[in-house]
Amino acid sequence: MVTTRGFIGRQRSSRDPRLPPGQYDAGKDWPVLHAEATPSIDTANWTFTIDGLVDTPTSWTWDEIHALEPDRYEGAIHCVTTWSKFGMTFDGVSIDTLLEITGVRDEAAYVMARSHTGYTTNLPIEDVVDGRAWVVWDVNGAPLDDIHGGPARLLVPHLYFWKSAKWVSGLKFMAEDEQGFWERNGYHDHGDPWLEQRYQGD
Repeated sequence: MVTTRGFIGRQRSSRDPRLPPGQYDAGKDWPVLHAEATPSIDTANWTFTIDGLVDTPTSWTWDEIHALEPDRYEGAIHCVTTWSKFGMTFDGVSIDTLLEITGVRDEAAYVMARSHTGYTTNLPIEDVVDGRAWVVWDVNGAPLDDIHGGPARLLVPHLYFWKSAKWVSGLKFMAEDEQGFWERNGYHDHGDPWLEQRYQGD
């Protein structure tokens, strides 16, 4: 388990209306927590694949995905460990742009995000379409560090940040839901910060 400062020693306040319940503003910190060793992935070997219930399963190399129409997210991110960080700018490609290439079958209702490390996390399909999710590689004008999921991570900012899989390698579209790594270990299947969906049963 990897952690950095930012998880302790902060006074938590809910007075800022931008903060979901139970969250605090991490300020300049970007705390790190993950259950795996941080990989170093050469972009020459990096790929991203969309498969499962799609019309045209497709894989992109680093250069190929960068050749697609770029998109940007500007706003906040929220971690289940109670920190939130405002004023973030992520650059990458919208999942919508990728799905214009692959198509999605009508029976697809869920998505499994997977990482180059083997990490997985599940999402309803509505949480990755209509401008709600991205594959991103730059943050605040600089390449995404390995420790924050570089060279590229999934970004689903309206959900707790464990849903934004680091070192992302693909999305599998499915008819039935399947739990990912943290969901099998007690975290909520959905993870909406505004509903405090942190753990199973919340």
